[in-house]
Amino acid sequence: MSFYYKIDPNSFADNSLIQWLTAQGAVRGAVQMHASGFYQSEREAADFVSAPEFWSGLVTGQSTASLRIFSGAITLHQLFAVLQLLPADAAYSLSLYRPHADLALAVRIDLPLALSSAQIQALRQLSESWAAELVYLPAPVFLQQPGVLVMDMDSTAIQIECIDEIAKLAGVGEQVAAVTARAMNGELDFAQSLRQRVATLKDAPDTVLKKVLDAVPLMPGLEALVSFLQQHQWQVVIASGGFTYFTEALKQRLQLTATFANQLEIIDGKLTGQVLGAVVDAQTKADVVQQIANQYQIPASQTVAIGDGANDLPMLAVAALGVAFHAKPKVQAQAKAAIRQGSLLQLLYLLES
Repeated sequence: MSFYYKIDPNSFADNSLIQWLTAQGAVRGAVQMHASGFYQSEREAADFVSAPEFWSGLVTGQSTASLRIFSGAITLHQLFAVLQLLPADAAYSLSLYRPHADLALAVRIDLPLALSSAQIQALRQLSESWAAELVYLPAPVFLQQPGVLVMDMDSTAIQIECIDEIAKLAGVGEQVAAVTARAMNGELDFAQSLRQRVATLKDAPDTVLKKVLDAVPLMPGLEALVSFLQQHQWQVVIASGGFTYFTEALKQRLQLTATFANQLEIIDGKLTGQVLGAVVDAQTKADVVQQIANQYQIPASQTVAIGDGANDLPMLAVAALGVAFHAKPKVQAQAKAAIRQGSLLQLLYLLES
């Protein structure tokens, strides 16, 4: 039997949504909720009321769309602000989930109706100042089915921009960093800006590459994420506008499926200031998503891409799930989903497990 309760959202302004859902048993099952503050529960208490007359007319059918709230505290009051932006003629299923032992509990809201672009934009604006992430997923990408993850390297898989670190050791750090920032913001053609930056490295000893590699800080969560996906028969790839010297080292360390990057020309132990062959640019990255999916006979619906810069936008667009990670504002605005803080492992919050 189901029982019905009414919450006054104004009286719960500071109450933790996670704690409230835990008390309602949402770790084991879902709580049905409406924007009016009514919710349905299998647990009887003294304050239950007769079923509100509108409840039987609400849309409750299953859809593939969902909202995910994770990586930060959220209150019941914030939940009601979300519900106010959703269609009023539907009931919503709320549940708690934890996709990995190293992650905290998160909130899932199953939607019986897909959202319009205006509703999605309103939800993004609502959550801009939140500590927590709020992500709309129109369709699932399944963890338990083989998939493809294509990652950018610099400032995504690792915490630095390799070319900036090489330039510091070569004595042209400020000059190169300024061009890198403009390129990542989409203000410059990437291939042209890369050749411009590499040219400043002419005559630098190749030993600077090893110095940078030895000090490379991996992005928190990278190793756990890659290992977990590989255990579920996923292909994990790096496609980078950076350099093969670093991507090949990561490939061996993490047992990646493949890596794609630019090759620096080295003659007599010195950088020549040239890149060999065609530059791995934005379109190349997008092509890699489709290439790896085709090679391993993985459907397009099981492709994920993650990156931080403007040159990642095409691959984020072509993947079924494109995630802006610690990204520039332009990239966050255009990507299907965004993770603004925290570790790479949080990508698992966005997969259907």
